[in-house]
Amino acid sequence: MNILLWHVHGSWTTSFVHGKHRYLVPVTPDRGPYGLGRARTYPWPDSAVEITPEDLRDTDVDLVILQRPEELDLAAEWLGRRPGRDVPAIYVEHNTPKGDVPNTRHPMADRDDLLLTHVTAFNELFWDNGGTRTTVVDHGVVPPNVEWTGELDRLAVVINEPVRRWRVTGTDLLARFAALAPLDVYGMKVDGLAAHLGLPEDRLTSHDDVPQHDMHAELAKRRAYLHLCRWTSLGLSLIEAMTMGMPVVALATTEAVEAVPPAAGALSTRIDTLVDAARGLLDEPESARRAGAVARAAARDRYGLERFLADWDRLLEEEVCASR
Repeated sequence: MNILLWHVHGSWTTSFVHGKHRYLVPVTPDRGPYGLGRARTYPWPDSAVEITPEDLRDTDVDLVILQRPEELDLAAEWLGRRPGRDVPAIYVEHNTPKGDVPNTRHPMADRDDLLLTHVTAFNELFWDNGGTRTTVVDHGVVPPNVEWTGELDRLAVVINEPVRRWRVTGTDLLARFAALAPLDVYGMKVDGLAAHLGLPEDRLTSHDDVPQHDMHAELAKRRAYLHLCRWTSLGLSLIEAMTMGMPVVALATTEAVEAVPPAAGALSTRIDTLVDAARGLLDEPESARRAGAVARAAARDRYGLERFLADWDRLLEEEVCASR
C-alpha cells in the first residue's frame, strides 16, 4: 500500500513508518513544514521515501494520512485528487483541544469523507467531533536501545519550547524539583531555561535538540523521569522513558492517568506528593529500580510497536476496502 503522509510529529511518524507499507513523505527545496522529508535525527526504514509535490500527481496513492487541516487542500492540489472522495483519507489528531475546553469543535467535525483517528482516548473524549466517524489508536514506540541504570542522582525532563509553553508544560513547577536534585532538561528550544526560572545552571542543565538515540542514552542514567505537563495529549518521551525502565513522577492529568501505573513511581495532582515521591526515588535506588520495572512492563504491554502497527494495519485496510 502506498501511503502519503507529511512529516509532522517525529516520534509518532517514526513508529508509523516502521510498518509494512510504502510511505510517501513530501519534500520541498526549503524543507519547510509542508516538505520536511525524511527525518534526520530519527532512524527511519528505507520504505519511507521522499517525494516531490510535482511527482505526486503521477503516483499511485492508496490512502492519505492528514494531520493538519490545511493538508486537505494541499493534498488535493498536489495529487489532483480529493482526499476522502477520490482517495481514502484518515485524519490523525495528535493534540488536546485548545480554547473553550471541553466545547472545542474539531476542525474535521461533521464530515462524512474521512475517519478521525485520535492518539488517545482523552483526546477523543474532549474534542467535539460532531458527526464525524472517530476511533482511537493508542501510541506505540520503537523500543530504545538502552536500559535504565539510574546511576546519577539527577532528574530528567523532556520538553519542547518550555519557555513559550510555560504552564502548559509545567515549566513553572520545575524549580520545586530542582531544590531536590539537579535537573537535566532535553528538547527543542530549551537553552537558557535556568535563567528564565531564576535557577543557577548547576541546578538545571539544558540539552538542546539532542539526537534521539543520544538523548535516550543520557536519560537512562538519570534516577527518574519528570512528566509535569498540565495539558497535553501524551508525550512519547514519557513512554520511551518507561520502556527503558525509568521510574516516573507524573502529574495525573490527561492521558497520563491511563499510561502510568501509580506503582511506576508516582502519579498525583498534588505537587507536594510528587516532590516527596521524587525525594524517595533519589534516596532509595532500589525503590527506583522496582518502580522502573513496573513502568517498563506497563509501557511494553500497552505501547508496544507490534500492537501499534497491527492496529494501524487493520484500520488502513478497512478504509481502503470500504472505498472500493
